[in-house]
Amino acid sequence: MGDRTEDESESARVARVLREQIVDGVRVPGSRLVERDLAAELGISRVPVREALHTLAVEGLAVPRRNSWMTVRVFTDRDVDELNEVRLALEPLTVRRAAELRDPDALRRMKRCLDTQGRATARKDATTARRAAADFHEAMTEAGGNSLLAEISSSLAGRMRWLLGQYDDLQPVYDEHLELYLAIESGDAKAAAALARRHLRAAAARARKPTRRQP
Repeated sequence: MGDRTEDESESARVARVLREQIVDGVRVPGSRLVERDLAAELGISRVPVREALHTLAVEGLAVPRRNSWMTVRVFTDRDVDELNEVRLALEPLTVRRAAELRDPDALRRMKRCLDTQGRATARKDATTARRAAADFHEAMTEAGGNSLLAEISSSLAGRMRWLLGQYDDLQPVYDEHLELYLAIESGDAKAAAALARRHLRAAAARARKPTRRQP
């Protein structure tokens, strides 16, 4: 199992590992997540596994069934449409705020994520590129400096990571993120909001194309 990061609890580590496996397609939609089996597989007690499964259920990545097991959520086209609809309401406001604030630390975090995404995209490392794309969105939310927006966005983070993990056509995602970053860095709030809306409409279109990764 992945090494625990600083200040990360055992249950948070288990949730992170399972989340990455779901997003990366290691655990396919509809597959069972059984508390006892996962504890044995990961070499830990059942308590942190139970807590991790609860976290994944709250994030919308797992569906409780009965007793001590769940299944990996099967996302429908309607689920994807609804997620993009909510993002379209929230993200233009987030990037507008980020462009107005231009917080240096937040911009550095965004740039690190973007650089990682760009390098991974260039070498066709899809897993790293997708994870970096999700990290970029989370850094962009932090850059908005609005705690309520960040809290709402955090509740969607698992679904966002899943969605960004579905596409094999990685270059357009990187290009759109680069445009967003440059607009935010320059302080052009109006352009940043417009680019966010264009990016989200493109994401919605990608969700209906064959470049979407199949389970």
